[in-house]
Amino acid sequence: MKEKSSVDIFDENYSKIKKNIKTAAESIGKKYEDITLLAATKTVDVDTINHAIKSGIEYIGENRVQEFLSKREGYAPCHKHFIGHLQTNKVKDIVPYVELIHSVDSLHLAKEISKVSLKLGKITDILLEVNIGREESKSGFTPEEAEEKLVEISKLEGIRVRGLMAIPPICENESDNIRYFAEMKKLFVDIGAQKIDNSSMEILSMGMSDDYVAAIKNGATMIRLGTALFGRRNYTNN
Repeated sequence: MKEKSSVDIFDENYSKIKKNIKTAAESIGKKYEDITLLAATKTVDVDTINHAIKSGIEYIGENRVQEFLSKREGYAPCHKHFIGHLQTNKVKDIVPYVELIHSVDSLHLAKEISKVSLKLGKITDILLEVNIGREESKSGFTPEEAEEKLVEISKLEGIRVRGLMAIPPICENESDNIRYFAEMKKLFVDIGAQKIDNSSMEILSMGMSDDYVAAIKNGATMIRLGTALFGRRNYTNN
């Protein structure tokens, strides 16, 4: 039997995922259009990415700076996001080319994004990464410090906080996943109610290939799918 191409795998998966998103969104009184599907394109070749864009994917996210830089000129028109851990010395390589950075996990990083953005004369949209599972192995603000740090970061020029991002711990039971997603949604709503200057809680980015349906049902406005769209490659945390 002929092995399926990456394009064939995408086509088959994308059709199923769109149905799943629609069903999950409607179960909580939302529409398919209320959920932003971001394709996590780590290790995915440019031809396959461009096929995905032409098929309807509007948002793509890269995890690695060097991989993004090697591929960016080949992308068809789309919204480009950076979703991986970003070191401060790489900020200058990313800020000129992306619309949104998902993984702002420290005041130090936010200050560097602000500095580079001001030099470029642009405003960079960011999400604050919340370590919702309070895991020592993961970066991000604890839920308890997220609002305080947002207040500090929102005072920086050249950046605009658009919401929150989280990667919950890997859970064997869906009920545990739901607990983390529900905690993120509450934090998102509570911070939004404070109406902090230069910030808006428009985007709650959570949910990946194994848990995006539960994430949508518990308040995610953006999901990040890699393996679910493109099949198993060299992914981690997708």
